[in-house]
Amino acid sequence: MKRLLSLFLLLTVVGQVAAQDNPRNRRQLARVIDRLVQDSSLAAASVGISVVNLESGAVLYQHKADRNLMPASNTKLYTTAVALDLLGPEFTWQTPLMALGEIRDSTLTGHLLVRGSGDPVIGGRYNEGDITAVFRSWADSLVEAGIRTVDGFLIGDDDLFDDLQLGYGWSWDDEPWWYSAEIGALSLNDNSVDFTVTPTLPGGPAQVTWEPINTDYVTVLNGTRTLPEDGRKDEEYARVRDGNLMTVGTLVPLGRVEEESIAVHNPTRYFLHVLREVLLQKGIAVTGGISDIDDLPVKPDPAGGLHIATHTSPPLKQVVHAINKVSHNLYAEQVLKTIGALLPDTTSDASPGSAAMGWARGRHALGAAGVDTLHIQLTDGSGLSRMNFIAPSMSTQLLSHMWNHPDDSTRAAFMRSLPIAGIDGTLENRLRDTPAEGNARAKTGTFTGASTLSGYVTSAAGTPLTFSIMVNGYRGSSAAARRLQDAVAETLARYRR
Repeated sequence: MKRLLSLFLLLTVVGQVAAQDNPRNRRQLARVIDRLVQDSSLAAASVGISVVNLESGAVLYQHKADRNLMPASNTKLYTTAVALDLLGPEFTWQTPLMALGEIRDSTLTGHLLVRGSGDPVIGGRYNEGDITAVFRSWADSLVEAGIRTVDGFLIGDDDLFDDLQLGYGWSWDDEPWWYSAEIGALSLNDNSVDFTVTPTLPGGPAQVTWEPINTDYVTVLNGTRTLPEDGRKDEEYARVRDGNLMTVGTLVPLGRVEEESIAVHNPTRYFLHVLREVLLQKGIAVTGGISDIDDLPVKPDPAGGLHIATHTSPPLKQVVHAINKVSHNLYAEQVLKTIGALLPDTTSDASPGSAAMGWARGRHALGAAGVDTLHIQLTDGSGLSRMNFIAPSMSTQLLSHMWNHPDDSTRAAFMRSLPIAGIDGTLENRLRDTPAEGNARAKTGTFTGASTLSGYVTSAAGTPLTFSIMVNGYRGSSAAARRLQDAVAETLARYRR
């Protein structure tokens, strides 16, 4: 009898383990995920989970799925979905350079005008790392137009966007870093400078260089020191608020090179300053300096001006790829404000070209996609804001819409933009050696106290599922939240229905 009882208990345990490893029905699935959620390390945190069968539309699992939480970079799913819906995957930004005045004897008596389009990617990302390629091309076009001297100003028109260069609810201590760069209709190199710190001799200062072209738009104080080869690297950068005085205090050991990007203040003047430097390198002088169009006593009229060149950006689908795959914050903000500028909601009192106007129009698109917009709150495009609130159920509604999107090119652009578990993007080092590797496609989101993961996974039975896992309010590291997310994603990949 005891042997039979022992055998029964053993089989029961084996059955429970098998069910946990490969749940076969909704009840087993719920039991496994409930157990994961009850992890004591997240006892004080707020956890919300929604899982939906994309074939049937049925909710497979939910845990506080309608609770509003901070999404962090899961916000980018909403920004990119709305942008692809409203602007289309082939949308491009057009940034023109114009000559205003009379050209005689190789001199333009008048001004050069750059009209900002909101293009987020002028720089090196799509030019094989060559940050000033567009500017050199413009210089060549000026020479072809017979202009060697500009007896006037180089003017930037950034009025397509509002003047709010940082998002509502952003952390002030993030301001110097490239991932929190200022937003502007004229944007260059992620509105940042890229530092390289190279060791010299132990005890001596390291060599500090920066791109683009060691521009003197920024003033750099070198407080670095070279350490012996076995020394411990210490990275230190600072930028004065509302200015461009930067301090590099990194300690770098021999044999190592340190790289970091720091955001600049005033993207418009940065764009113009570097453009003027490039023009001078190409033998074209601008005698009047640079100016934001709003700083001139009289705004010049571009009507009748001579078109010199227009830079066309890569298509939106490529920009969306960078936004979701590597979680590029500035690109997301520029895209949102582009919507607010080009497709304003006439029923809203928000400023054209603002994030608020972008979401005023975006809410209509989300509502048409079947997302509950009554309780949603979105204030920026990237998710840096702590004033964004969405629920996991809203994200699975959005993801269901994009999975079933009627336009194949829009659907494809969105799907290709998502990181693939264990393969690339922000999921490259997660879910490796699990059934979710190469299977799950999902967007991560992280800042202090918030960690999220939302996307798609195919079950062991071949059923496509969408999920959203949001964790807020934990202390310290996000490791426990990530473990929960990975465990749930793996469980869904093992689900046998």
